[in-house]
Amino acid sequence: MPEMREITAGLQFPEGPIAMPDDSVILVEIKRGTLSRVTPNGKIEVIAETGGGPNGAAIGPDGKVYICNDGGFEWSEINGLTVPGHQPHDYSGGRIERVDLETGKVEVLYTECDGHPLRGPNDIVFDRTGGFWFTDHGKVRERERDRTGVYYAKPDGSMIREVIFPIDSPNGVGLSPDEKKLYVAETWTGRVWAWDVPAPGQIGAGGQPFAPAGARLLASVPGFQLLDSLAVDSAGNVCVATIINGGVTVISPDGSKVDHVPLPDPLTTNVCFGGPDLKTAFVTLSGTGKLVSIPWPRPGLPWNFC
Repeated sequence: MPEMREITAGLQFPEGPIAMPDDSVILVEIKRGTLSRVTPNGKIEVIAETGGGPNGAAIGPDGKVYICNDGGFEWSEINGLTVPGHQPHDYSGGRIERVDLETGKVEVLYTECDGHPLRGPNDIVFDRTGGFWFTDHGKVRERERDRTGVYYAKPDGSMIREVIFPIDSPNGVGLSPDEKKLYVAETWTGRVWAWDVPAPGQIGAGGQPFAPAGARLLASVPGFQLLDSLAVDSAGNVCVATIINGGVTVISPDGSKVDHVPLPDPLTTNVCFGGPDLKTAFVTLSGTGKLVSIPWPRPGLPWNFC
C-alpha cells in the first residue's frame, strides 16, 4: 500500500472529488445531500444543499460545479461501513444540476432526454469544447433495475443527447488525453469499455460484436470486484476506483496491463489528481467517510476548466 494521508473523516459517503487551485477539495456527500469543501487542514464546509443524491461532479467552463444527482438511496450500516442500497421511498428523480460556488445556488439543467427521465446520473467529464459526457447508472428496486445509457450535453441547458444505449450499470466516465477515446466503467460486470470519439459528443461505428454499440473492451477485472468512478492520468492510464477489492485499478491505454493500488476501504469510489505537479491522487473512501491522498507515480490529467 502506498503512503496514505488522511485529510478528513466524518464525511457522509463522499464522492466526486475536485482538486481546486487553493489546495482545497470540493466533493459531494451523497448521504448528506450536499456539495462540500474540504480545506487543506481537513475542515468540512457545506457549499450547497442539493438534496437527493449528489454524485459525480466537475467544474464547467463558467466556473460552476455540475453535479450528477442520482435522486438518493436507502442507507444501511454493514460491518461499520455506510452502504447505499435501493431506490428510496422519497426518491426525488435523477437530474443534472449546476451550483454557483459563490452563492450556493442550485439550478436544475436536465431531468430527461427525449421524453425518458434520467434515473440515476452518476459520473461526468467535460471535454475541451465545453460539452460534457455523463453516465446514468439507474436505480435498483427490490425486484427490478433500470436500463440506462451514456449522454452528452451542453452546460447551458440547450442540448442533451443519448449517445450510448443500452449499457449495463454505467458508472465512471473519462476521456483520453487527446480526447479521441471515451472510457466507461460498468459497476456490476467489472468491465471498462472504450469508444472512438471522432467529434465532440459522437462515437465511432464498429466495435466488438455483442458489446455496447461501437465499443471495444478495454479490460475486465477478475473475480468479485465492482467498478466505480474513474480518472485518466497524463500517460493515458485509466484509473478506476474499485469496490470490494478496495483501491484503484490502473489500466494501461491499450488494456494490456492491469495493476491494483490497495486502499483500506472496500467502498473506494472516486479518484482525482491535484497538487502543484498533479502527482497527488485524492481518493474518496466512502464506506468509512474519509478523503485521503496518496502519491502518484505520474502526473494526472488536468481538468479542462479547473
